Amino acid sequence: MALEAGKQAPDFSLNTTPDQRVSLRDFRGRNVVLAFYPADWSPVCSDQLPIYSELMPEFRKLGAEVLGISVDGVWCHLAFAKHRNLRFPLLSDFEPKGGIARTYDVYRKGEGVSERALFVIDREGMIRWSYVSPIGVNPGADGILEALEGLSQGRKP
Repeated sequence: MALEAGKQAPDFSLNTTPDQRVSLRDFRGRNVVLAFYPADWSPVCSDQLPIYSELMPEFRKLGAEVLGISVDGVWCHLAFAKHRNLRFPLLSDFEPKGGIARTYDVYRKGEGVSERALFVIDREGMIRWSYVSPIGVNPGADGILEALEGLSQGRKP
């Protein structure tokens, strides 16, 4: 069961390149979309993440940044992001494997990957919306956009 709305989002610091780390606290003052996904190069992920990249202008209008997180290593992420023309960072939850996915309660221990889970985190670091999609189903962006629009209008999603 994923962390629910109303809880403080656990902070983390993960590599996005071999020598660059990104922390959730770096985004304080902005809304953040965390997109946990099972693996680079898998069919559903290869369709899901480019949707978010295409919608970056809309997300930014709503004051949000996107971070993708999976258990893959940084070199795999870099190749995948380049191949799929992604315009947001992919963070490596590689070692300890799934450590951050576990803190968000979205790690699939049996498979060694994270769930296909989405979180919208507000400017103060509070989870305002979360959703876990069946692992083989692309959740799209409708729920994310609805949650971000609610935040921009001062509503709690």
